[in-house]
Amino acid sequence: MRTVLEAVIERLNDGDESLIRIPEICESTGVNYGSVYHHFGSRDGVIDAAYEMMFTIMVSEDIASLQSISESANSLEEYVVAMQPLLSRLAADEERRARRARRVRIVAASLTRPGLRQLIGTAQASVTKELVGVAQYGQDKGWLREDIPANAIAVLVQSVIFGRTLDDVSVTPIHQDDWNIMVTALFTGLLNFD
Repeated sequence: MRTVLEAVIERLNDGDESLIRIPEICESTGVNYGSVYHHFGSRDGVIDAAYEMMFTIMVSEDIASLQSISESANSLEEYVVAMQPLLSRLAADEERRARRARRVRIVAASLTRPGLRQLIGTAQASVTKELVGVAQYGQDKGWLREDIPANAIAVLVQSVIFGRTLDDVSVTPIHQDDWNIMVTALFTGLLNFD
């Protein structure tokens, strides 16, 4: 079924979900049509599962980057040097813009589809939990302020990334340098300089 989901994800990345035809997916993957419906229940079930997989893969990659950097630092200085470019990159380039747009599209779709909302809600809770772990690690090392709850830091990071997506649709988006100034200010405000 993973092959089916990957084929659906490829099509979701390239276009509108209304263009997805399960018989075409089955033909291209060699998976039996009946098996797909038995496993996923419906066309919407297949698309919902593909959206969940897309969402989980995208956020898992970002979390892995944050964890790797934070756990490789041995001092506050190393932590700052390593994290700053990553935080800017998460919101910067064209590939990141497309990823953010896909995440927003998935979240928007989940608002009107209860099954997808449950799947994405569960995945989102997991994402937040992982980010809480990253924030808690920084707090345990004494690098991040302890007076700000780790779960609030986790949600702030996600808010910044999603906030950039709102500006992506503006006819006059802010310049990346201006965005980097704001990200630096927010990040600096979370650091523990004591």
